[in-house]
Amino acid sequence: MGRLLSYALAVALSVQAILAAGPVQCSPGKKCAKDTPCCSQYGECGLGAYCLGGCDPLSSNSLDSCVPAPKCESKTYKFDNLDGIEPNTKYLGDAGKSDWVSSGQPLSYNGNLLLTMAPKTVGTLLASNHYVWYGKTTARLKTSRGKGVVTAFIFLSDVKDEIDFEFIGADLETAQTNYYFQGVTDYSNGGNASVDDTFGTFHTYEIDWTPDAITWSVDGEVKRVKKKSETFNKTDNQYHYPQTPSRVQLSLWPAGLPTNGEGTVTWAGGLVDWDHQDVKTNGYYYATFDEVSIQCYDPPPGASIKGSKSYIYTGSAGTSDTVQITDKDTILKSFLGSGTDLDADYPSASVSGSSKPTVNVIPGVKGGGAGTNGQRPAESSRGSSPTSGGPGAGSTGFSQGGGGSQGGSNGASSQNEQVLKGSLFAVLVAVVVLVTM
Repeated sequence: MGRLLSYALAVALSVQAILAAGPVQCSPGKKCAKDTPCCSQYGECGLGAYCLGGCDPLSSNSLDSCVPAPKCESKTYKFDNLDGIEPNTKYLGDAGKSDWVSSGQPLSYNGNLLLTMAPKTVGTLLASNHYVWYGKTTARLKTSRGKGVVTAFIFLSDVKDEIDFEFIGADLETAQTNYYFQGVTDYSNGGNASVDDTFGTFHTYEIDWTPDAITWSVDGEVKRVKKKSETFNKTDNQYHYPQTPSRVQLSLWPAGLPTNGEGTVTWAGGLVDWDHQDVKTNGYYYATFDEVSIQCYDPPPGASIKGSKSYIYTGSAGTSDTVQITDKDTILKSFLGSGTDLDADYPSASVSGSSKPTVNVIPGVKGGGAGTNGQRPAESSRGSSPTSGGPGAGSTGFSQGGGGSQGGSNGASSQNEQVLKGSLFAVLVAVVVLVTM
């Protein structure tokens, strides 16, 4: 029993030491540890939601640390209500129960979806729960407006392949198009398309993504085509072309924060004006989405097909030939789970003598869903203070926090602490039970 008590004390001290160290950053060169094995979209290690959509298999503890990604589903989404949208504080990977996972405060208003951004928040992000491995997606939308305010409609994969439509609120006559391969910064990839009044008029934006080319269209008119054959990189002898299963993301985020880099703020048209007329009238900036449609294409030739439910990665290259379609499950039992332990659960109340611990394992929002665009590096600061509200009451789910390395942090510090508290709490409970037997 003495040894057990000593062990319990050691674990408790370990918890304190780990929490004091703060969030653990991750990258392909710095993989996550086994106790927090999943590297989130925002580059920090954790459990639970860190292991779901956006989990980077190349930076996680192992390729199978991330939960398998739900396979593509062709569907048209209308937003008469928010029934198909589940907050990231509740979503556990069941794409059959919800179509989108949200961060921040989405609203349904007059049959449309509003992405809102109130003062002291970083806006709203929606990501499709089903992934697309080549396909066509369209969105009928009206952008937000104002300096420093960015509306985005993009594809983003877990290994940072990205295809974008982005709209700067200070320029309501332009749709910016872009693409990235595994987050590699290349300033020559962008291209602009002329559009009439993106804020006041609904337009239909389309990204048609095949193994051979990407086509960006506006209101049925082709604005740009990029062929895979044009993306060959002689340095590493591979095509720098988006080629891995991706989520559709809709977002509204503040690029023009004083905590962001000068290049990001300049690109966004200047600092956000929190006294803008839209904020004064409604309490928030907003972008309006009427309808989103996703059409799945067949897997690329030669694809590894071992099932029909989910996508996984089988190699560290993170390219199309390392993707496999499987029958592996995609659902966690609790936020203590990961891809290698889908059934991990909270300690039983009957065992511990108390209710399950409060565990929050939700990654912070980095720029409202911005990917790896070199024009908008991950520099903004944010925290995690959920609020609630509706039309006329400014509120999104995340507030701006203090600075961190690289000029900011992604707001997951307190969340990572709770990840550790939750997982190590389970160990402590088990030890206490043994001691008292």
